[in-house]
Amino acid sequence: MRLVVPLSILLLAGCATAEVEPSVGDQAETPPVETEQPPEPVAPVEPEPVITTASVYAIGDILLHDSVYNAAATDDGFDFNPGLQAIAPILQGADIAIANQESMIGGSEIGLSSYPAFNSPYEIGDALQQAGIDLVTTANNHTLDRGVRAIENSIDHWNAIGMPYTGSFISEEDKANIRTLTENDISFAFLAYTYGTNGVVPKQPYHVNYIDLDLIRRDVEKAEDAADLTVVSLHFGNEYEPLPNASQETLVQELADLGVDIIIGHHPHVLQPVAWVDGANGNRTFVAYSLGNFLSGQQGDERNTGGIVGIEVVKTTLEDETTFELANPVFYPTFTRRSSAGYFEVVPLQQAKPELFTPTSEHVSQWMPELEIMQ
Repeated sequence: MRLVVPLSILLLAGCATAEVEPSVGDQAETPPVETEQPPEPVAPVEPEPVITTASVYAIGDILLHDSVYNAAATDDGFDFNPGLQAIAPILQGADIAIANQESMIGGSEIGLSSYPAFNSPYEIGDALQQAGIDLVTTANNHTLDRGVRAIENSIDHWNAIGMPYTGSFISEEDKANIRTLTENDISFAFLAYTYGTNGVVPKQPYHVNYIDLDLIRRDVEKAEDAADLTVVSLHFGNEYEPLPNASQETLVQELADLGVDIIIGHHPHVLQPVAWVDGANGNRTFVAYSLGNFLSGQQGDERNTGGIVGIEVVKTTLEDETTFELANPVFYPTFTRRSSAGYFEVVPLQQAKPELFTPTSEHVSQWMPELEIMQ
């Protein structure tokens, strides 16, 4: 007997065991998970320093003997401008230029005079200003040569032409006023003192500043409050000696210890070297022990050889801190001679006496090899 199974049952059984695999194309796509990236770190902005510079130049003694002012006479006064034309561009190129007016400019009205008691024409002041001088120092051994009248006349003229002066004054109030000049956001205070006045006693203590360490200390303290840097002119040393003496070096060290920044020396009538002097507080002072004669009637090559010294001040301000640095010292050797037209002129040493250029340069820079000698 055969067993007969209905076809429908077989079909149902086959369908029950079959599994359908989805095709690859039918699978659902899973979206990518997005993660936030940390921001790139921003480098801090470094503050930029603000740097400014100002140059200070100085010249030596203006001591007008009768030979000098007589040679500058005109029909209606005196004209010293031609004698300063050759070096005027150097002085005008400085931010600040100062001169030692050794003979008082009391003017012709009280009588001009020469050695040993000097009195000079007003016009030398005008010529110095036109040549580029911004301030004059007037404390020296000839300040009192012609008395109070010459001092008052001199100061009247300096005020009339707007030329700052320091070293001799007409009142205590005038003396107490510290002279300052500012260039390129750098301020300078100027002081001046002399070793003596040839035995002449001033009628008032303010008529001339003498070298007195207590006085200088008080003045320097006021100057430090009034300006960024302090410049002191000293009339000191021995005449015609090419090197500073022990007293000069001691005084310079004492002023450096007080914080004086620049010291300009006069009186020997010959050049003495330029030097750096370290102060007690780690400061460095620039010193020209003697700039010799700039314009005078003295004779002899050494007494007619002078120069223009210059130093640059670099001011650096970074955030709330400001520092000052003395840099790039320079020296222009000069020579005074009578011109072919008869007047006295100041010209570059290389032009007048080329044979003196090298020994003069070596002499002035012997204690400061980096001093740049300009031609």
